[in-house]
Amino acid sequence: MAYDVVVIGSGPGGYVCAIKAAQLGLKVAVVEKNATFGGTCLNIGCIPSKALLHASEMLAEAQHSFDALGVEVGTPKMNLKKMMAHKDATVAANVTGVSFLFKKNKIESFQGTGKVLGAGKVGVTGADGKSQEIETKNIVIATGSDVAGIPGVDVAFDEKVIISSTGGLSLEKVPGHLVVVGGGVIGLELGSVWARLGAKVTVVEYLDSILGGMDGDVAKQFQRMLAKQGFEFKLGSKVTGVAKAKKGATVTFEPVKGGAAETIEADVVLVATGRKPYTEGLGLKEAGVEMDERGRVKTDGHLRTNVAGIYAIGDVVAGPMLAHKAEDEGVAVAEITAGQAGHVNYDVIPGVVYTSPEVASVGKTEEELKKAGIAYKAGKFPFTANGRARAMLHTDGFVKVLADKDSDKVLGVHIVGFGAGEMIHEAAVLMEFGGSSEDLGRTCHAHPTMSEAVKEAALATFFKPIHM
Repeated sequence: MAYDVVVIGSGPGGYVCAIKAAQLGLKVAVVEKNATFGGTCLNIGCIPSKALLHASEMLAEAQHSFDALGVEVGTPKMNLKKMMAHKDATVAANVTGVSFLFKKNKIESFQGTGKVLGAGKVGVTGADGKSQEIETKNIVIATGSDVAGIPGVDVAFDEKVIISSTGGLSLEKVPGHLVVVGGGVIGLELGSVWARLGAKVTVVEYLDSILGGMDGDVAKQFQRMLAKQGFEFKLGSKVTGVAKAKKGATVTFEPVKGGAAETIEADVVLVATGRKPYTEGLGLKEAGVEMDERGRVKTDGHLRTNVAGIYAIGDVVAGPMLAHKAEDEGVAVAEITAGQAGHVNYDVIPGVVYTSPEVASVGKTEEELKKAGIAYKAGKFPFTANGRARAMLHTDGFVKVLADKDSDKVLGVHIVGFGAGEMIHEAAVLMEFGGSSEDLGRTCHAHPTMSEAVKEAALATFFKPIHM
């Protein structure tokens, strides 16, 4: 039986692509090598991490904020087993939901490892070793990414003592000292979970700042916030060794700019140095599909590879490794294969760090605008001047708006503060329609809300804020 579209991989990019294609009337099949749908994101990434982040944040609220709010509940206790059960139940609900949507949209699924056999042909090898061949008009590579490790360092993951993000979601007890290699999103999110649960957390980062690529102003402020929460940072440090010890493990590193090496002991070492495209064993080279120097699948502006009828989306192609970026690409490819004009606006893809407080960003940073020689103006507003933030004891952070100096078109918005991940989307909508800081500043915002800080930052950009 021939299909219109066969999607290899059922993560956010793959399953969204399949559902959209089916909604557009195409006959669709999905190939998934794991026992459950949803890929890394739903099973061992975005969803379980957010369950633990929220649970640990509730514990921290009970420990540090309840009394000031007049809520007396006694001494809060952590039950790690129950917390992990909540995480597992959340994952189960989400992956079951994807399975339901496949059935609802009459999408056929094949359990096994997918391989491109050439244009229009996909092979599937099941756990029993048996193979079958599927014919299709279009193939979509949506296989996601895998743990990258540390360049030049042999890391033996056991997911107990030396762990990746996968192990970081399933520790059986709170480590006394957790060393996180990598000061990016994954490391800081998981580090903050275990810090709130009682671990001492040390972050070792190659760059001179955390959250590489984020707005520098935001990164500096955020680092100070994490330091207040007990984080220790070893910045500008190159890790040269991670090894198991009699008790726990050791991490050896040296200054990037030169100097003596240092070794620290840890109960658990979390290696969170990024991810790499998952393209091994897919038969792409044999099928003639071009790859770039970083092992990603090369695509054009319509997510097409150099082989007719083969597309690629998500973490296996260039761009930020974000679930929602993959989803938008999945929708675009589904529309293209259905004869429509699918498109992704890569200039308006928000990024969020789900720590406490959250960090959210969309568009250009000040550093990027300066490098590009673009004349801009900036407006900033602190949450300390926001009435709702004061009422909720969440006054840390600020909103920053960047706009073109002449046209006032908003080029970037950056937020660090409680609920930043929810507030960033009004900026994304504004930018999608080419709005200005004056447009945003003149839009009525409900009072009292945290979002008023976004309005005030916009007012500060084109004229003056009211409440500062």
